[in-house]
Amino acid sequence: MKLLIFRTDIKTKKKVKDIKNLLNTHTTITNWSVDTEDVDNVLRIEASENLYEKDVINLMNTQGFYCEPLKD
Repeated sequence: MKLLIFRTDIKTKKKVKDIKNLLNTHTTITNWSVDTEDVDNVLRIEASENLYEKDVINLMNTQGFYCEPLKD
């Protein structure tokens, strides 16, 4: 299991709904959440070892969302 954490521009519950189907149907993502209360609008993804940061960034960018890895 792999945990990926990103800074995004997903600021509302409506925008979370916009990506819900996309992330729920992705074959390697087992769990995900967006913290719209956090200043970085943190997207946390639990996935198999076959999902990489660049994959998530590309996926989110194609949906019109900003996404970058959040470092410690």
